[in-house]
Amino acid sequence: MRLVQVLIPEGNRASVLEALDDEGVDYAVFDEVGRGDFEAMVQFPVPPSGVEPILEDLAAAGIREDAYTIVVPTETVVSQRLAALIERFPGLRISREELYARAQDLAPANSTFFAMLLLSTVIATTGLLLDSAATIIGAMVVAPLMGPAVSASVGTILGDREMAARGVRLQVIGLVAAIATGAVLGWVLKQTVLLPPGLDIQSIPQVSERTSPNLLSLFLALGSGIAGAISIMRGSGSTLVGVAIAVALVPPAATSGLGIAFGLPLVAIAGAVLVVVNLLAINLSALLLFYWAGFKPLDAGTFETVRASFVSRLVVIAISIAVLSILLAGVTWLTFEAQSFEQRTQAELQQVFEEADIEGVELVSVTVDYEPLDLLVGNQPRVDVLVGVPRDLEIPPDIAQQFDDGLTEELGRDVVVRVGFIEAQVSSDDETVSRLAAMPPDGVLASGRGVTVSSSMSVGG
Repeated sequence: MRLVQVLIPEGNRASVLEALDDEGVDYAVFDEVGRGDFEAMVQFPVPPSGVEPILEDLAAAGIREDAYTIVVPTETVVSQRLAALIERFPGLRISREELYARAQDLAPANSTFFAMLLLSTVIATTGLLLDSAATIIGAMVVAPLMGPAVSASVGTILGDREMAARGVRLQVIGLVAAIATGAVLGWVLKQTVLLPPGLDIQSIPQVSERTSPNLLSLFLALGSGIAGAISIMRGSGSTLVGVAIAVALVPPAATSGLGIAFGLPLVAIAGAVLVVVNLLAINLSALLLFYWAGFKPLDAGTFETVRASFVSRLVVIAISIAVLSILLAGVTWLTFEAQSFEQRTQAELQQVFEEADIEGVELVSVTVDYEPLDLLVGNQPRVDVLVGVPRDLEIPPDIAQQFDDGLTEELGRDVVVRVGFIEAQVSSDDETVSRLAAMPPDGVLASGRGVTVSSSMSVGG
């Protein structure tokens, strides 16, 4: 429920009260003893969805733009007389005036915005290097990206070009600054003892998650944008929604910066593409939702101009997303093919091993090294096989080639097979049995109570 307070200009009291009577609104009128431009103040409760149509009626009754209109959220209204008004104005959508005010409040001053965004990027970059999801989420609480994303869409829909332009500027410049911050921080940390020499950031799970952008990324960004728009136009809390928007933008930006710092152009490009796609998707979803909610320009005379601006911006964003989606679809397909090949290879190798029927030999593990990039550039898959052989059994000299030939025939693709062997012997009180033992991490001979382990390797290709 909202409590609306309106100062009535001189000579418009009767028309304003008549408009409220026509709407069936209960109101209270107070004589105005302040400035001489107004003769009275009227206040009345109304559901959130009723604020906009009633204010339009009051504008037609003589409430000018230079008059004072205050809309205040109320916690509780106790009255049996509000049922008819609630039934007449169902829904939870706030008025465009409230939407405009909320969008202004959400877009902070430039100094505050950049300070909070850069601090968020520092925390997120640290979280990526530490592989700490909790740290990354904490950084998102600090990131102030919801305001610009919402204000850009609100400004477009309501016809405030300056608000829309500022929202776009803050998003673009802010994310470029975030990438630069991640790059500088990554470079500085490389010069210290805080990171181990030769660190491969692509091996860090939190980083690798953001270096293979696929179509699923669009769902996160679209959902975040819709959630942000709903939280604003329904007047609900927006802090947690802002976290979701920041998750879609800041970690990929920090990842792109780390790619620059560590001299990994593919990581930098992948992170940047994910940032751009998510940014466009968030703006697209918010823009469409505000439009479908029926918000109209603040100035009714600019409706056609605003509509043309909305359509042009919508087309540009949609085309950009469509072009980038081709890249995302390609990455998605490559990832699917690489993972499918890995599963097929493991299954086929198991079958080849069973068909070989080598007595006493047991298949321990199969590891396939085949990334989407390998599929793209045509690199051969590498299959690492670990086989257990009893001590008293001679290792077949051509087992790697047998596996290689069998996989090549079944998969229709050349592969490189490496076979490693382990052997073990365990003694008991009454008998000696052969069994597999774990490979020592350093690959050297290991001994224990009644156990010996050794290793060897053969390669087929």
